[in-house]
Amino acid sequence: MGVFSKYIRYREVGEQANVNNVERFGEPVRSLFTTTKVFTLHHHIDITDANENIVYQANTKFPSLHDKTDVTDAQGNHVAHIERKFFTLHQRHFVTMADGTAFQVSTELWHLVKDINNIEGLGWQLRGNIAGLNFELYDTDESVIAVIGQKLLSMHDKYCIDIYKPEHEPTVVAILVTLQHMMQDRATSSSSSFSTSTSSGN
Repeated sequence: MGVFSKYIRYREVGEQANVNNVERFGEPVRSLFTTTKVFTLHHHIDITDANENIVYQANTKFPSLHDKTDVTDAQGNHVAHIERKFFTLHQRHFVTMADGTAFQVSTELWHLVKDINNIEGLGWQLRGNIAGLNFELYDTDESVIAVIGQKLLSMHDKYCIDIYKPEHEPTVVAILVTLQHMMQDRATSSSSSFSTSTSSGN
């Protein structure tokens, strides 16, 4: 991993908690892992625990201009609904939890290395390190809620998340799913921009 090893937080099921996370925040209370099914008509994400049991699932309607996504638990109970705001300069998603709590995830800053997303309505902030493919979620008191790591070069778009405040787990899962969609949108946008610039150069 070279120079980025201190930043990369992703780990597979069965591996020990990331040493960087433990040094900064202690042992996580719970860890979850996601895998996105590819080559399907519906965007589907399985979220499993450390024993590889499915605890949440996310399904996106296709086609969907607003990227409408529903998150359910293992029993099929509704957890959250997510929608992307279209025609906006900044990435913005609206999230409504099963208990009625509503908030927005919006991009404040996206540079080559830093990425800051505000969780409007909760007062939380998701701070990312693009080079290391990891994000840290903080509450209003600047206490860490969770740390998210994305696997580099994976066809199945894998993430792991170490949760430090389990009382917020459903909300954290909704934010995780939203983040995955935002990262996928960026990857698609970058790919389209590259293709356009390449075509223009020919």
